[in-house]
Amino acid sequence: MINIIVSSDPRYFVNNNAIRMAVADALRRYRITGKVELGVSIIGDRKMHELNRKFRGIDSTTDILSFALEDPSPSSLQHVPRIGFVASPDRILRLGDIVISYPQVVEDASIEGISVEEEIRILVEHGVSHLLGVHH
Repeated sequence: MINIIVSSDPRYFVNNNAIRMAVADALRRYRITGKVELGVSIIGDRKMHELNRKFRGIDSTTDILSFALEDPSPSSLQHVPRIGFVASPDRILRLGDIVISYPQVVEDASIEGISVEEEIRILVEHGVSHLLGVHH
């Protein structure tokens, strides 16, 4: 069972089913099965700018941010033990949240010559990879 919580600013039309399918496809590609939960939020540039400044120290907007509940990548601090994902009592793997800026999606899709829905799919799959600890 995959529980994908999609929230969107009402000003932006998004295809919730396409987002859920993109998440499911990405999880399947990484061979993640079982009970999984994550959130996808579609927001505006003002809020994205605020989040980017607060969490990354970058005073501008961006197209996507990912907030993993736990970063499963190896720790850069050798003296800090890594415990990996903690098994919850209900056996649900809660990965975290993906936040996407709709205005940036529109701009990026226009530049790339693809649909807004396709750009959202690309970003969602990219965000899922980050939640799983795959970084570029």
